[in-house]
Amino acid sequence: YGFYTGFDSDNSSGDFSEANHKVAEMLDLDPHQSNRTGKHNGESEIQENGIKRHRTSLPAPMFSRSDFSVWSILKKCIGLELSKITMPIVFNEPLSFLQRITEYMEHIYLINKACSHADPLERMQAVAAFAVSAVASQWERTGKPFNPLLGETYELTREDLGFRFISEQVSHHPPISAFYSEGLNKDFIFHGSIYPKLKFWGKSIEAEPRGTITLELLKHNEAYTWTNPTCCVHNVIIGKLWLEQYGTVEIVNHSTGDKCVLNFKPCGLFGKELHRVEGYIQDKNRKKLCVIYGKWTECLWCTDPTTYETYKKNEKRGGEQKKLKPSEEVIKSENDEADDMPEVQDTVQFIPGSKLLWRINCRPPNSSQMYNFTSFAVSLNELEKGMEAILAPTDCRLRPDIRNMENGNMDVASKEKERLEEKQRAARKERAKDEVEWHTRWFHQGTNPYTGTSDWLYSGGYFDRNFSDCPDIY
Repeated sequence: YGFYTGFDSDNSSGDFSEANHKVAEMLDLDPHQSNRTGKHNGESEIQENGIKRHRTSLPAPMFSRSDFSVWSILKKCIGLELSKITMPIVFNEPLSFLQRITEYMEHIYLINKACSHADPLERMQAVAAFAVSAVASQWERTGKPFNPLLGETYELTREDLGFRFISEQVSHHPPISAFYSEGLNKDFIFHGSIYPKLKFWGKSIEAEPRGTITLELLKHNEAYTWTNPTCCVHNVIIGKLWLEQYGTVEIVNHSTGDKCVLNFKPCGLFGKELHRVEGYIQDKNRKKLCVIYGKWTECLWCTDPTTYETYKKNEKRGGEQKKLKPSEEVIKSENDEADDMPEVQDTVQFIPGSKLLWRINCRPPNSSQMYNFTSFAVSLNELEKGMEAILAPTDCRLRPDIRNMENGNMDVASKEKERLEEKQRAARKERAKDEVEWHTRWFHQGTNPYTGTSDWLYSGGYFDRNFSDCPDIY
């Protein structure tokens, strides 16, 4: 759920594997109907401007989860560690968690904007917007990404967007995913590791993020670090699943001492604070330079502290509030009417004179039939013609359970998922028997040079494409 993983495990007892086998027959899926939305074009088209056109839909529409209950699985697991539970494939979306992390890059224009600004305050504003945009794709995404197998990788090069990205599953217990991205113009480096701590509260599942995220703007010799907010999935027992983000995110500019403090607000009793983000940027002397406000599901604005305080005082006195124009609003989701989910009464209150920092991308019109994917997410598992010859054999695109699920072949996908988990268990036992340690291929454990904390650092060399010693995980 959300950006987080941790349910599937090679330590799983397999008690829930029968649920996987029942999924396909309960859904009455016909593998021959896997291309119901039109044929899957593996070869990307070329636009007139020479840029590759990525696919705009998945090969098969998603299935209904209405006949399935997360609670039917979780009630058998009270008292167990969540990382040791195998969930039926029906609760997944056809992406690996490594691909899900890559969605950080959907709003890369904000990094480019930060690189282009001469003013350090404007750079911090763009970086803050990027940090918020990184969680925006989670809105309405209640499907669970596939847990990466140990040694699994994912690469993405987007010349049209100006970056390349590589990630690797560097640990299975605890599950840790490391990633590294760089600008093709050598203007930035973006890297980090994610290992969430999961808690089951009965009605909800909470994922507390662990791991540092680092962005380096090379031209300005600046480095920013932060940690993501906590993600919580509600209504796991009954009702429609919905999620929220909450907690404080601190973005530190290690070169100037500037800091941005963003408060992702919990929704509250009547849902008044749902999705809201409020915060400020301060200099090294703790002087507030600007105030940031908005919603992580919609947009982010900034204004000067005096204007903000004046507006807030008027608001308390019952002064008129200027709402965004209808054209600026993001259409409310169907989830707003779900059981036990607070209704969103209004959108972001616009403060006159504010500057827009970021607005969420519109999703494709058929997004609800495609796991609520954004256009960027739809393209992530695309296997273009000739790709198999150059990809690492550990790349997510080659993973058979995800590929079959994407194509609508649920029965095959379920069996493949179980086969891969069993293969991973057997490999782990073999290593234990021979007392062989697992060695990561593209990342190594080290110290983050800016925070001084433990981190996973890119070892380099992936794009030299020497994949001769990659593990056989599929």
